[in-house]
Formats: sequence, structure tokens, C-alpha cells
Amino acid sequence: MPRFSVIVPAYQVQAYLHACLESVLAQSYPDFEVIVVDDGSPDACGAIADEFAALDPRVRVIGLPRNEGLGPARNAGMERAGGDYLVFLDGDDTLTPHALRGIADRIKETGEPDVLVYDYARTYWTGETVRNQAAAHLTEQGPAPFRLADRPGLLKLLMVAWNKAVRREFAVREGFAFPPGYYEDTPWTYPVLMTAGSVATLDRVCVHYRQRLRGSILGTPGERHLDVFTQYDRVFAFLDARMETHPESHKELARWRPLLYRRMADHLTTVYTRPGRLPRSLRAEFLRRARVHCRRYRVPGAPAPLPVRLRHALLRLGLRRTYGALRLASALRRGTAGVAAGLLRAARTGALRLHYRVQRCLPLRADRAVFAVEGDRGYGRDPGALEEAFRRLAPHVRTAWTADRVHHHTVPPGTRRLTPGTAAHWTALARSRYLVREGAFGPGLVRRRGQVLVQTQAGTPLKHMGLDLQERPAAAQGTDFARLLREADSWDYVVSANRHSTLTWERVHPGDWTALEYGQPRTDVLQRATAADVARLRETLGVPEGTVAILYAPTHRDYRRTQRSALDLERVVRRLGPRFVVLARAHPRHGGPLAASAGRVLDVSDHPHVESLCLASDALVTDYSSLMFDYAGLDRPIVIHAAEREAYEAARGTYVDLRSFPPGAIARDEDELIGVFASGDWHGTRSARLRAAFRERFCPYDDGRAAERVVRRVVLGETDPPPAVPLSGRRPAPSATAALARTPLTTVPPPAGPRTVTDSL
Repeated sequence: MPRFSVIVPAYQVQAYLHACLESVLAQSYPDFEVIVVDDGSPDACGAIADEFAALDPRVRVIGLPRNEGLGPARNAGMERAGGDYLVFLDGDDTLTPHALRGIADRIKETGEPDVLVYDYARTYWTGETVRNQAAAHLTEQGPAPFRLADRPGLLKLLMVAWNKAVRREFAVREGFAFPPGYYEDTPWTYPVLMTAGSVATLDRVCVHYRQRLRGSILGTPGERHLDVFTQYDRVFAFLDARMETHPESHKELARWRPLLYRRMADHLTTVYTRPGRLPRSLRAEFLRRARVHCRRYRVPGAPAPLPVRLRHALLRLGLRRTYGALRLASALRRGTAGVAAGLLRAARTGALRLHYRVQRCLPLRADRAVFAVEGDRGYGRDPGALEEAFRRLAPHVRTAWTADRVHHHTVPPGTRRLTPGTAAHWTALARSRYLVREGAFGPGLVRRRGQVLVQTQAGTPLKHMGLDLQERPAAAQGTDFARLLREADSWDYVVSANRHSTLTWERVHPGDWTALEYGQPRTDVLQRATAADVARLRETLGVPEGTVAILYAPTHRDYRRTQRSALDLERVVRRLGPRFVVLARAHPRHGGPLAASAGRVLDVSDHPHVESLCLASDALVTDYSSLMFDYAGLDRPIVIHAAEREAYEAARGTYVDLRSFPPGAIARDEDELIGVFASGDWHGTRSARLRAAFRERFCPYDDGRAAERVVRRVVLGETDPPPAVPLSGRRPAPSATAALARTPLTTVPPPAGPRTVTDSL
């Protein structure tokens, strides 16, 4: 019995069926069967399916003698299915890489729910991919599994079969089947969700929903679109029958009727207003039947915004001309408001551009410097370290920091605060000799003769960056690569932490700039900190004295909308015992805390300086974050939690193979991570050797003077800034705690099986 039965109905999709079936057979999770249903297709769909079946025994083909439609074709596939879960995929759509593995993992961790709902993205003939805009309802935060009553927002998702994995035993027991006709998904998905005893979500794009230029069912006008009324009759008939046969669930089922009415009215409005569905000759008939259905199924208690209630009322009353007139008036009003707002924005933009142009005609100020980080966040990172070095080594240069107003409080006294987009900001950009930034300087900047632009980048590159993202659309997210090249041409200097960084930046950001391979300025504070500084930071964060503090800092997942923790941190500290605490730090793009602060798990996502968190911790646990390169300079243990490695490599790609050149022990899952710490492998001699080799390659200049070398070269004009102190001659960074000396730690026994350090991979 396979884990999944992937049911693929095929009718006149010969141009797309190859890609569909290949996307399934290429899945990294192999435990599935593919049932292709040739729905009497007049083209080559049957022959294509037979070719795949001859090459792979997991593919089975069912041929229907005549075209029955999408619903009956799926039913034929369900009758032959033997998998634990049913997965539906239309013949012109595709599964994303590793989708079945993600679905299988989520099903396992949520206790085998009746239904798992996952996300999709629309793929257009232009090559553009747009993720489902309602995907916020698929968040994996909160209890799971759950019942629909706990998350009614799931009914706002597209009511289709191919964004769900349904437990076959549940579907057979309840007798679910697809009806004939168009919109066959409607009387399937509503009953399935309302009946399911357990539901879970997966916030991950698993299906690419092809938007065909021509030939799709919903894009073909005809009277078959009137089937939508029959399908909603079936939905409400199911609800009535269910309430009769399950009187104990009467109250819960009754609550769905108002919401179903709203969804029906919205759906009917979409069919009526969407171009290309209803011929003009059917519009009056459609509106007449819509009026009957809205009156028949309308139930008090369906709250909605006023515009929605008005739209439903016009549909219920059948006021076609009034409805059309109001739509036209609404469009005119929105257009007028948009034009007015656009004119105001254009006027302000034009005034600022004129101001910037005038300022560029004035002389440069050699004693001015402007600093900023990506996203105009608060003071810190490499530009912050360089700004401090400017004030210390070149006090004649007045510095300014650009940040949104909400971050102005982070800027130290004596440094001017600038708000992006203001006249003062554009004046500073036009008149200052030195512009230092992490990330893009912006499309409006014009580099003047005599200006010096210093790009600090975002640390040592581990994941693919710059031009290398051309083959990684999920990570590129619409990057304008032509603009990226123009941006790189404006740089004078790029600060580089090591030879690996220099070679990578030269390839992915090609330009005439000069690499300042002097080290990472933001790590200077890690080398200059004293034991008293470390003790003060631990006390401020609430780390108990004598405990081992683990900094958990996972990176951002480009293929996930919800950035959830891959670890159950409460379970980790519970298994390790009272001597361990976890400092959980979410990636800046996470959008919220990584974990709830409770007991020995402290969420520090809001802490403004990650360098302070590094100093306060005894060890770092991360997956694919470049923070590991900064932390290695401290010469403290690093453990790699290599979860979802295949998915991350497919979506983003990495420059450093952590399996062959890691900074310490590697754990593939949560249990192995617990074993690494319980056995002492996290700071054993093998981990120390791995870390030493890692430091030698990536931290050759991290001696606390990287920012000084940059300032002496760029501002003071010294061609031979102070050389870096060799690793062997540096004083060790202050230890976070003396707990490391009281090892090995044997709070829990390591899990059985292969060793959990690098050689296990």
C-alpha cells in the first residue's frame, strides 16, 4: 500500500501531460502511485500515459470509453486507488520539487489528519509565478490538527480538490464522490472540510496551477457554466441530510449555512462578472437563476461589509441594470481617487527630484558621510561598525544614519538621524562624499564625481546571491538583474570578510569596484568584548548563571510564507535538562517571534544587535544562516541543524557544502540534535578540529580591527593599513560561561543508531 495515490485526469492536455507526470515521478519522496485517467481524450493523452506506465511501474492508466468529465474521471481513479492519502492533480498542472515529502512530513507531525490543505501558485504563460494571495489562512502556527470550526477561514480558500491530501479511508467511509458537470470541486470540498474530524495545513507551495492562455474549462464560454447552480444545490442538500442523520452535530453544521450562502453569492458574482464565461445570451438567464438561489438559501446571520451586502442584495433582487450601473460608478470613483492620489505622489516625487538635482549642482562636502542598512532598519551591522570607526579615527567627518523613524532611537548621540525620502535625506545623498550601505543604494541615486560608495554586503555568502539567483526564481522574487548590474557599477569599494567572499562577490556582482578584503567590521565587537561585557549581556537577557546558553538562529526559507521553527524548543530543553537554556532568534524577515518565551526558552528576536546575542551564548545552532561565519570568529561551538536540506538546496542553493566542510557537528533532525548536546559531541575534540579548519578559511582577518582597516584605506588614504593578527597570535574571545569546563553533559542518553556528527552524513 503506497503512502499517496496521485490521481491525474487527462483530457485534451497532451501539451502539458509530460510535465505533469514528470513532476510527480521526480519527487524525492518515492512512496506513491500515479493513476492517470484517460477521460476519452481525442488527442494523445492516452498514448503519453501508456509510455510513462511502460517506464515506471508506479504509473497505472485507466481508459474511459467516452468523455465523462473531470468529476467522474476522478471517481474512476479513486476506485482504483490504494494509497493512504488521495492527492489530486489536474493534467495541465505540476507538483513542485519535494512537495510530496513536505506533505508526508506534515501529515506525520500532525497525527495523520483526515485532510491536509496546502498552498499553490498560479503559473502564467509568460513564465510569471504568483503565489495564492489567501495563503495566510494556511499558517502552521497554533494547535494541529484541528476541526474546521477552529479555523473557518479555510473556507475562503479556492474550493478545489488539488490543494488537499485526503485520507482515503475517511473518503471511502463517508462515501464522498465528485458529481458530473462544471464546478465539480464545490460539492466535494465543502462536505469534505465540514465532515473531517481532523484538519491540518501546510504553508508551502506544492502545486503550480497553470493559467492557460486558451483552452481551459473556466475560460471557455458556454451554458455549462449554469452547472454552478446545481452544484450548490448539492452542497446545501448534503448539509440538510447530514443534519438529519447526525442530530448531535446539528448545531455545529447549522453554523455553516450563513457562511456557505456568502460563499455561494460571491461565487455566483464571480461567474457573472468574469469575462469569458457567460455569453451575452445567457446573462439574463444566469441572473434569474441566481435570484432564485439567493432567495432559497439566504439565512440571517451572514455578516459582511456593506459593499458585499449591497452586491448580494442586487444579485438576490435580480437588478441587472442597477448592478451594472453601480459597478461602473464604483470603478469611476476608484479611478478618480487613484488619479488624485497618483497626482499628489507624482507632484511630491517631482519636487524631491528637482531638489535632488539642484543639490547635486552644489559642491560636495568632504566632511560628510551617510550610513544605512538594507530596509532602512536601525543602527548596527557592518555600516554601524564603520560609522563608529569613522567617528573614532576620522572625527573631522560628520556622520548621518538613514533609518525609518521607528528606528531613530537606535542611533547613538552625535550621529545625525535621517528619514528616507525626505528632502534632508536627498540633500545628504547629494552633498556627502562618503556613502556607506549594506544592500542596494536605490534606483534614484546618482553617483557624483568625487563621491565614494562603500558596499558592505550582508556577510560571508553561504546561499546563492546576485546573478546566481537567475536560476532560482523562488529566491529571486522578481529581482531586476539589469538594475543589479547598474548598481554594482556605481560602487567604489566592497568590504569582504575573506577570499571566498571576494571571489563570490566579483562573480555575482561584477563591476569596477575594489575589494577591501580586511575582515567583517561587525565582528570587531566580538573580538574586543571583555568577560565583564559578556556577564552583563547574559544578565540583561536573563540567562541564569552557570547555565549553557544555546543561540538558535535559523535562516529564512524562500519557499515558505510562514517561517515556523523547525524545532520544538520546549522539548529540546526538557530533554537536555535544567543546565541548558535556548535563546531563540527569528530571521529579520520572519515577521514575528520564533517561539513564546517560557521557562528556559527565551525569544530574543526583538533584540537589536545579534552580536550581543552571540557574545551571551555558549554555542550556536543554525541551519543555513551566514551567522555561522561571524560566530566562528568567537571560537565557540557551532552545531548545524540540517533540516529540509534538499528543499533549501532546490530553492536557494549554497556555495559551501556543509556536509563536507562543516563548522562543527551536524544533526539531521531534532532527536539527533538532542543527542549531539547530550553526548558532548557539540564541543568535543572532533568539533574543535572542524571549527579550527572553518575559522582558518573564513575568519582570517577577524581580529577586532576590520573597521579600522577600512577607514584607514578609504578615508585616511593609507595604502597599507595594519595587517591582521594571525589566528595563532590572537587572544581568545571571552567565554560566555564556565559551564563548558564541567563536561561531559549526560542529561539524556544519545539516541541509538549512527553517530550524529558530520560522518553520519
